[in-house]
Amino acid sequence: MRTHGTVGRRSLLKVTGGSAAALGLTAAGCGGGSGSEGGTVTLRYAWWGSDDRAKRINRSIALFEKKHPKIRIKTDFQPYADFWKKFNTQASGGNPPDVFQNAIGFLRKYDKKNVLLDLREQVRAGNLRLEGFRAGLEKFGDIDGKLLGVPVGSNSMALVVDQAVLTKARITPRPGWTWDEYHDALARIQESQGRAGDAGPYGIMYLYDLYLRQHGKAFFTASGLGFTEADLTDWWNKAFQRVRAGVYADPKKTIQAKPKSAVAAELAACEFTWDNFTVRYTSEGKSRYGLAPIPTTDGRKTGQYLGSLMLSASRRTKHPKEVARFIDFMVHDPEVGRIMGYDRGVPATEAQYQAYVPTDPVGRQIAAYEKQLVETRVLEPITPHPAGADVCETAFLRLAEEMSLGTRPVADAVKQFFTEAKTALTV
Repeated sequence: MRTHGTVGRRSLLKVTGGSAAALGLTAAGCGGGSGSEGGTVTLRYAWWGSDDRAKRINRSIALFEKKHPKIRIKTDFQPYADFWKKFNTQASGGNPPDVFQNAIGFLRKYDKKNVLLDLREQVRAGNLRLEGFRAGLEKFGDIDGKLLGVPVGSNSMALVVDQAVLTKARITPRPGWTWDEYHDALARIQESQGRAGDAGPYGIMYLYDLYLRQHGKAFFTASGLGFTEADLTDWWNKAFQRVRAGVYADPKKTIQAKPKSAVAAELAACEFTWDNFTVRYTSEGKSRYGLAPIPTTDGRKTGQYLGSLMLSASRRTKHPKEVARFIDFMVHDPEVGRIMGYDRGVPATEAQYQAYVPTDPVGRQIAAYEKQLVETRVLEPITPHPAGADVCETAFLRLAEEMSLGTRPVADAVKQFFTEAKTALTV
């Protein structure tokens, strides 16, 4: 799933892909050599992410090819932003890869452009299993009655904290804590230790979505925005005041610190991001880091859902059966689960979830966090994003940053966002 927290979306993207890479693959049978020779089928597979993800995926592919000697996989991966630039070009030219990593913000967009294969037929044919998924994740790629993606992992928004800072400030976030308690904690951190409490949550579309959901709204409806200019004005006005008060980190400094996160750079004590991105802090910083619950409005409702990266297929592929078998293998095979670990989130299927039991402290925290979300039944269904959601997210991040820097007044930033969003969602 894309997007973000200050580990803002841009930083996140670098992590996950940590944030997707320029799809560098051409579609099966659509030029670029995705065909069959001597009874062997070649599929082209593209994803975004880091070098470490590429190593893990290549090991998984080697295992697949060993078990399916008649199917070869040609790979390509790049960073998130580059991935989508390249994919847009390929999709526009009728030449997308056979299989590719995807996220919910892109499903309706590319289905509308007739790029995505409805995998439902392959499920009926027995080439792709939808049994054995955790927490209803098999429904995540079911959009408008079509199966447009199959989850490979799950994640949810969380608050990543510098545990040493919070311990010194005698702050222990607990499930059900409120936004008022959260902001009181940030102020106490600032007053006692001279560090900003939070990196600045105002540009994280997925966090704002949770806040809206707590109030009976949502960032997106099935066809547009689910909130008003007055809602966003209130969100950004309060954010601007907290930036100026030093409760949120100085945006100039957080920008300068990139690609390191504001928390690891010791500019802030916490920041909202996807739970599986927690691994970056240990490698970047020198402190102890942990996961804290999402604040609530009423002490109960968090608005949370499990998100997921997915595997989708090209509608133009000449090998839908082989594509389905490859996707099935990548999401169900236990050894793939052990190889991938939590790189793309907590494994989506029970087989892979049981196969990989994290032994490192960060991995155990992520597993415990998601287990708590499932057991306390706070999770809700996500609203499928309309076509143009990705453009809205980019605009939201950019305008929030301009607002925080003081280069664009709040009122102007709000109006500009709604102007850009309206255009994106009506194209």
